[in-house]
Amino acid sequence: MRSYMTKICLIFGFLQFSTIMMAQTPCDGNMSGNFPCDGYDLQARLTNSAMDANFSNDSWGWTDPEDGKEYALVGLSNGTAFIDISNPTSVVYLGKLPTHTGNSAWRDVKVYQNHAFIVSEASGHGMQVFDLTQLRDVANPPVTFSETAHYDGFGNAHNIVINTESGYAYGVGTQTFSGGPHFINIQDPANPVGEGGYAANSYSHDAQVVTYSGPDTDYTGREVLIGSNEDEIAIVDITDKANPVEISTISYPNIGYTHQGWFTEDQRYFLLGDEIDEIDFGFNTRTIIFDFEDLDDPQIHFEYEGTNTSTDHNGYVVGNLFYLASYRAGMRVLDISDIANQNMSEIGYFDTVPNSDNVGTSGLWNVYPFFESGNIVLSGNNGFSLVKQSETLSVTSFETPKGMSMFPNPSSGIVDINANTSIGPVAVYNTLGQVVYKTKSPTNNLQLDLTHLHTGLYFVKTNNSTQKLILK
Repeated sequence: MRSYMTKICLIFGFLQFSTIMMAQTPCDGNMSGNFPCDGYDLQARLTNSAMDANFSNDSWGWTDPEDGKEYALVGLSNGTAFIDISNPTSVVYLGKLPTHTGNSAWRDVKVYQNHAFIVSEASGHGMQVFDLTQLRDVANPPVTFSETAHYDGFGNAHNIVINTESGYAYGVGTQTFSGGPHFINIQDPANPVGEGGYAANSYSHDAQVVTYSGPDTDYTGREVLIGSNEDEIAIVDITDKANPVEISTISYPNIGYTHQGWFTEDQRYFLLGDEIDEIDFGFNTRTIIFDFEDLDDPQIHFEYEGTNTSTDHNGYVVGNLFYLASYRAGMRVLDISDIANQNMSEIGYFDTVPNSDNVGTSGLWNVYPFFESGNIVLSGNNGFSLVKQSETLSVTSFETPKGMSMFPNPSSGIVDINANTSIGPVAVYNTLGQVVYKTKSPTNNLQLDLTHLHTGLYFVKTNNSTQKLILK
């Protein structure tokens, strides 16, 4: 962040972790090894030293469309690490793409069309482009990778935002367009092209850009940016890159630093984290929820205060869950299924910074919860962690939806799935989160031949449910 950078020098005090944990460590008695937890198991860990760095920051993920293998992409002080997590209890550090210029505590990465797009606050860094298909055949890891392409339309940037539906990337917090979004056409990923920017609302610290499908039909199909702009939220129609138009702005009480936010999946509510409010005003971790039913007239819906005083950083929504990286309190998982009635509640956590849930801007920076397997990437000052929901966290997550059946269960290996509507591609995971069977096409009814699998517990994932399956 621009005005707060000097205070974050505290981050280098959290480099005390020096081991690599490879075996799964269940959450037992609210502890997973040395880490406090509730409902989430530790799959694996890599320290900064294991990745030849002295600091980790942001992260993202990539799933190879050819074989379903999952990879973690972790920003480091001196580059970007690529980690094969297809065997989640024995992850492989494949190597690093070095920084384009100097080292920096700030690095951000997003993914589009099997390419990673990486920015940093290192001077002159620009945007690196990396073809992720190179990760398929790494013979002797770790290796040093080379960038596939480079965009030099800006130098340093705080964040990179991508709308995967439109094929545009947006550098925010650059020295162009007053720090507002810098438009880059990445539809041909290896040949990024600058297409202007938007400066009217000044500096954007972070943003989410969507092809809008929410309740305000005035903007259906438009490309809309929600900018977290230090002291306000800016909602901007950026469909026409040559003529972006402000829709509205909104502020809120007790502003510290308007940091980052994310839509609910129906694009009705927006969950915002203010990075400095806990420090400045002394309340517990606060998330401000906005009602964006009318983008021209956004409203504050309510405020949620967490269970501890930790300072929040990045948060993301998957279904009815909000995954929040909360610095010294680690990952906090909140149920937002009743958000319309102003209700949220914490249902689980994994604390990567034991012994302190106090305010401060060091600890867990990011959580990436979007893998189909349920594996969750955590990154921050003390390295990379991979966690997964414990089997006992939510029985209701595995209920068979109405209009769908899976039988027999238990099964000797031949399983029939019937549904009233398309259930999408089907994936079968073992208890480690590895894909062991996958269909390629959406379907209503199909028969799975799983006779090649060992006996035991598996999870069958469709586009609307995850069900337990026992092979006998």
